[in-house]
Amino acid sequence: MSESQGFNQLHEGVQRWVWSQKWNALRDIQEQAIAPILKAECDVIISASTAAGKTEAALLPACSLIAENSPNSIGILYISPLKALINDQYRRLQGLGKILGFPVTPWHGDVLRSVKDKQRKNPRGILLITPESLESLLLNHAGWCLHAFEGLSHIIVDEFHAFLGTERGCQLQSLMHRLEFLLQRTIPRIALSATLGKMQQVAQYLRPNGKLPCEIIQSTAFRSDLKIQLRGYLTLASEGASSALYRIVDDLYAILRGKSHLVFANSRSRTEELTAALADRCERDGVPNEFFPHHGSLSKEIRESLEVRLQKEILPTTAVCTMTLELGIDIGSVDSIAQVTVPHSVASLRQRLGRSGRRGEAAILRMFIAENEITAKSHLLDCLRLETIQCVAMINLLLKKWYEPAPNNQYHFSTLVQQTLSVIGQYGGVRANQLWLLLCDTGPFSLVNQTLYGSFLRSLGKQDLISQTQDGQLILGSRGEKFVEHYSFYTAFNTPEEYRLECDGRVLGTVPIDGPMVAGQLVIFAGKRWKVLQVNAEKKLIMLKLATGGRPPRFVGNGQMVHNIVRQEMLRVYKQRTLPIYLNNEAKIIFDEGLEYFHAMGLDKINVLQIGNTVHILPWLGDQATNTITVLLRNEGLSADSFGGVIDIGNSSLKSFSKAVKAILGKSRPKPVELAKRIPNTIIEKHDTVLQKEMRNLGYGARFFDVDGAWQWMERLTLNRQS
Repeated sequence: MSESQGFNQLHEGVQRWVWSQKWNALRDIQEQAIAPILKAECDVIISASTAAGKTEAALLPACSLIAENSPNSIGILYISPLKALINDQYRRLQGLGKILGFPVTPWHGDVLRSVKDKQRKNPRGILLITPESLESLLLNHAGWCLHAFEGLSHIIVDEFHAFLGTERGCQLQSLMHRLEFLLQRTIPRIALSATLGKMQQVAQYLRPNGKLPCEIIQSTAFRSDLKIQLRGYLTLASEGASSALYRIVDDLYAILRGKSHLVFANSRSRTEELTAALADRCERDGVPNEFFPHHGSLSKEIRESLEVRLQKEILPTTAVCTMTLELGIDIGSVDSIAQVTVPHSVASLRQRLGRSGRRGEAAILRMFIAENEITAKSHLLDCLRLETIQCVAMINLLLKKWYEPAPNNQYHFSTLVQQTLSVIGQYGGVRANQLWLLLCDTGPFSLVNQTLYGSFLRSLGKQDLISQTQDGQLILGSRGEKFVEHYSFYTAFNTPEEYRLECDGRVLGTVPIDGPMVAGQLVIFAGKRWKVLQVNAEKKLIMLKLATGGRPPRFVGNGQMVHNIVRQEMLRVYKQRTLPIYLNNEAKIIFDEGLEYFHAMGLDKINVLQIGNTVHILPWLGDQATNTITVLLRNEGLSADSFGGVIDIGNSSLKSFSKAVKAILGKSRPKPVELAKRIPNTIIEKHDTVLQKEMRNLGYGARFFDVDGAWQWMERLTLNRQS
């Protein structure tokens, strides 16, 4: 460590801990982070791959600072999206805390009361907490917080990308701002993440009011040892939808057995389906089972037993999982990552890949992608091999180090309900202008002006969530008191509600609804195409009838919005016709089929075509703009539906489509809120039920529609046709 300038600035106790780890040197991000964190005059963002030492980069100088200053309070507030990650960090940091003479305390719903009571009596050291537990502390123990965080040096947010653009992320922004308001001083924030794009935008998200400058630290260490394979599978029309799945299971079993891996299957149902099939294979062959599920619906005991098995690295273990193992839970090293179906995003793919290659070996990614066999009745999407092309586009962007930026211009009204009630509960009574100044003017809800917030508060008052005293103070109403007293109040996020699908009184199953759904829309379920007859939000019921026409496309998306850049890269892949070297033989055939069809149909020159009585539109735009075009066309009386970025208009013609576009452009450009009015159910987030419909539509429109992007595309289309 003699060559390290930063190391010599660390506290003697921190140096001793580093020596005990037998490190030969500090990593680049650890060296760079020491000076700005010790100065404590700016925010810091540390971005590097998984296992690159981000946590130590933040904590070594932050711990040095509190060891030097010895505050008679908590010195570091570490916020994590996962309880399991907090438990991991607690185990890792106990030794450091012991050397420095201060406690490291985990604080979440599963932590024993005795552990929390010890910290309550003598608040010191490092507090590891979730946003929900911090919400509870500010709401119920504000006086203790004022004393406990009096000497707080830094707030560290781990896995920061998991919060970007979400309701929970907005809650976290508000909590950090409220804590600073309580303490009446600005506290430097440190964000850690393996996957961040547009760093200046991330810095703005870390501190929306920009009170402190932000230093961005990115690892210069570049991993070139990356191995990728995309394996293709055909679902044969004669054998049904499960034919490709059986072959994928066979390959997963043959390739993965004997070592440790993570298999990401995106959905819980697919996770269980794959795990059961792989376990059956082990039983059939008379070998010990190595394949286990990991998702949010499983009990804590089941999930933790699998995590411990992976950590011990004694037995070969493959976890078939959803996003639950995407974040930085310590599960030791795994030999490879398998991705079944298209990943949620490029950022998600990067995060998952970071779990592999942690012993100095190459990171290994295998993608297992099924496509439908092409027949005379095949849909355009199947002929284009869209899932395979999207995977190739995402890999290209991954290699270019591009990741989706955080969504901006979001209102987050649902979280504003929670934060408004929480602040009123925290202080007992607050004036309306004080609330607006704290939460909106200087806080994260900056899109909400005073007039809009006044309307928002009146709506809460009408529902007895809040009431006003004679001197003008806002207090909790009787219903509001029940709201904040319920254990579920502390969480801002909401999982998409499951809607029951029925056809002629027969239940087909359930699906989560987290996007636009209107009568007349087509949906894909159980391998068939259905037409939506009615959406009943109150009963959580969708009435369907079997739709006529050819075979439905296999591409059904994964519940998350696809970005414009991903679709533009897909178009580039089609046009360039470069065969990736990482495709297996079957994937090469599938890839070539998609490119040949694309060029045979002239899609390198046009993006609207008619096949039979269906008009297909390929705008190559993200889901927000595609949703917008679809709704605008429906407003003109066309039966438009979108699948995987392609818009279908049934029983129509190119002439009808052109006439509709001309009519759309001949009108004034609508606002997103006006399009949201066409959606029967705009209840998506946890507290949307208490919002006025007009306000809910405003938030929904900003989230799901891109009017400018759609308008520009239609204008270009019109100009190209005229020329």
